[in-house]
Amino acid sequence: MSKIFDVPLYAYERSPDQDEGMPVRHSVVIIGAGPVGLATAIDLAQQGINTVILDDNDRVSFGSRAICFAKRPLEILDRLGCGDAMVKRGVQWDTGKVFFDTRQVYEFSLTEEEGHKNPAFINLQQYTFEQVLVERIRELQGEGAPIEIRGRNKVEAIGQHDDHVKLEVETPEGSYTIEADWLVACDGANSPTRRMLGLDFDGQVFEDNFLIADVVMKADFPSERWFWFDPPFNRGQSALLHKQPDNVWRIDLQLGRDIDKEREKRPENVMQRLKAMLGDDAEFDLEWVSIYTFQCCRMDRFRHGRTLFAGDSAHQVSPFGARGANSGLQDADNIAWKLKLVLDGKAPETLMDSYNIERVHGADENILNSTRSTEFITPKSEMSRILRDAILDLSAHHAFAQPVVNSGRLSVPCTYDGSMLNSADALAAPDLTRPGSPCPDAPLGDDHLLGKLGNDFILLTIDADAPDGFEEDGVTATRLALSVRDDPSLTLKRQYLGDAPSGVYLIRPDQHVAARRESFDEPHFRAALRRATGKE
Repeated sequence: MSKIFDVPLYAYERSPDQDEGMPVRHSVVIIGAGPVGLATAIDLAQQGINTVILDDNDRVSFGSRAICFAKRPLEILDRLGCGDAMVKRGVQWDTGKVFFDTRQVYEFSLTEEEGHKNPAFINLQQYTFEQVLVERIRELQGEGAPIEIRGRNKVEAIGQHDDHVKLEVETPEGSYTIEADWLVACDGANSPTRRMLGLDFDGQVFEDNFLIADVVMKADFPSERWFWFDPPFNRGQSALLHKQPDNVWRIDLQLGRDIDKEREKRPENVMQRLKAMLGDDAEFDLEWVSIYTFQCCRMDRFRHGRTLFAGDSAHQVSPFGARGANSGLQDADNIAWKLKLVLDGKAPETLMDSYNIERVHGADENILNSTRSTEFITPKSEMSRILRDAILDLSAHHAFAQPVVNSGRLSVPCTYDGSMLNSADALAAPDLTRPGSPCPDAPLGDDHLLGKLGNDFILLTIDADAPDGFEEDGVTATRLALSVRDDPSLTLKRQYLGDAPSGVYLIRPDQHVAARRESFDEPHFRAALRRATGKE
C-alpha cells in the first residue's frame, strides 16, 4: 500500500499562463506548498484574493517532520475551515513527564483552564497536516475561490520591481514567466528565494547530533510527552518519545557532537539504539529516520520590497518546544489580512512593515526560548552539566525547581507588545487580553468566542453600549455584543474584564487585540482602527 507521501496530490497540469504571450499578473504568488504556504494561500483565497502556490514537488513532505501543533495554531486553522479535521485526525495530549536516569522527576499539564474549544496540543504528522490543507484548497476551488496550486513548478529566477515581482518558472514542459503584486516565500530553511535575492540568514548553529526516527509499533505508552535526561539506554544524552496517529511514535535520541553520521544511519545501528530504548522484544518498523543538527537563525528583515518571507524561510529554531511550524502558522495569520487591506486599497503599503516588526518579535521570542532549551538539554561544559543535573535532582522533591527544568519550553501564542498597530491600553483588565495579545477563547453556550470573531475587524462589547458598527476610511468594524451572563463559567469575565464592570475591545482580523477601554468612545475607536490599519 502506497504511503501518502508517495502519491502526487497536486500533479503537474499545464496552466493557461504558459500559453499567454505576456506574463500574467496575480495578486499573490506563494512559493512553497508546506504548512505555512498552504495556510497563507487558504486565508487569502477565503478573502477573495487571487492566489497561486508554486512548488517544485507535487506531493506532501516526506517523513513526519513537524508533529506538535499547539492550541493557537489550531484556532487559526478553525478560521481557515480545517481545524476540526486536524483535531479529529490528530492525537490529543496535554501531559508531559520528565525523567532523569531511571526516575520520573515530575510531570506537568498544559491545560490551565476549561472552556476552550481546542486541546492544548495535538500530534499529527506533517504529511497528514499538509494533506488536510490540500483537501481544504480543493473545497475552496469547488466553491469558486481564486486559488491554484501548481506542482512541479520550480521558480528559477526572481526580479524585484517597485510595484510587482517577476518570476521565471520551470516546468516539465518548459519555462514561463508570471508576475505577482506580492510574493510570499515559504520555501523552507534552505530557501532558494532567499538565495536568489542574496539575503543573509544568521544565527547560532548547535553542534550536537540527534537521531530522529518515526517507528510504527503497537505499544501501551500513553499519549504523553516523555523526555529523558541521561537515561540508561542513552547514557550522557537525552531522549524523547511521543505518540502520533496510526501507531506511529516519534523518537529523538541525542547522539553527541563527534559522531560518524553515515555509520549511525546504518539500519543495524539504528535498530540497536531503538531496541536499547524499547526492549529487545519490541516489534516495530522504521517509517522514517534521519540525523540532524539544529540551528537558531533568522533573517534580518522579513519584508524585502514586494517579497515577504514566512516560516522556516524567515526563521529557524531547534525542534525542542515545537516552535517551528507553530510560529510559521502565526506568520501566515499575520500576513493575510494585511495583504487583503493593501490589495483592496484600504490600507497603505507600509502596513506590511508591521508584518516584519511583529513577526520578527515573534521569531526572536522563539529563538530565545529554543536556544535556552537546547543549551539546557546539551550542556557545553562539565560545570553546566553538574548544575543541570542538580536542578533535575531538586525537581523530584521541590516544586520551585521544576520551572527551571527545560526539556523544551512549549510553543505559546505571541503577544505583539509595542506594535505600531496597538493603541494605548485604557482598561484596568487582565494583562492576558492587553493590546497586542491574541484573544483567548471562552465558552458561550453551545458556541465559543473565537468562532464568533471571524475574519474581520470586530468591536467586541461586554456589558457595554455601542453602535452596531462603524466605518473609518473604508474599513468597517462590526459589533459583537456579549454579556458576562452569556458565560456561566465566568471565563469571559475573568479573561476580558477582571474587576472592570464592562469592556469594549477592537479586535483585528487575526483575532489579536488592537485596543480596549471600559466604554465605547467613538473618536478613540476610530483612531484605534486607523492605527490598526497602518494609517496613524
